[in-house]
Amino acid sequence: MTSDSTPNDIGSAFDGIDRVLHEKARLGILTSLLAQEKGLVFNELRELCKLTDGNLNRHLHTLQEAGLVEIWKGLKGKRPQTLVRLTAEGKSRFIE
Repeated sequence: MTSDSTPNDIGSAFDGIDRVLHEKARLGILTSLLAQEKGLVFNELRELCKLTDGNLNRHLHTLQEAGLVEIWKGLKGKRPQTLVRLTAEGKSRFIE
């Protein structure tokens, strides 16, 4: 760095990082969903990503607020079931 340079002149190692997408757990969630076009049931996603229920729930909420995933809650038989699917925007931003 020359005496004319300032720290702002140097590109950051984190330029282009999207904090919503690139957080480790959320990146794992999005990667898992990208491979499953019809989506994944919450329990399957939890196992794939090795997360607790609460941790997965928190990350899914962040991704849903950003418009990257869709979440449907319903019943399968008499048991509650949550399905998570990547949105078109989520797929596009992930690939980008």
